[in-house]
Amino acid sequence: MPKRIRELKSLLLKAGFVCKSGKGSHTKWSHHLLAGKLTLSGKDSNDAKLYQEKDVYNALQRLAKIEEKDQ
Repeated sequence: MPKRIRELKSLLLKAGFVCKSGKGSHTKWSHHLLAGKLTLSGKDSNDAKLYQEKDVYNALQRLAKIEEKDQ
């Protein structure tokens, strides 16, 4: 069962990402340790698409690797 957009946003917030609103239902997420931005589209109550879930999980994994190196 796919996650909701609000669940993905919650994961990003817990990991320390910062949200900037975009056009329409788009939100741009950034983290000071990662280069680039992650864009999520859709209302909070919508089911996330598979590529959106993959993008979020990949960003969280990259962040975990960077934080692991810093320790």
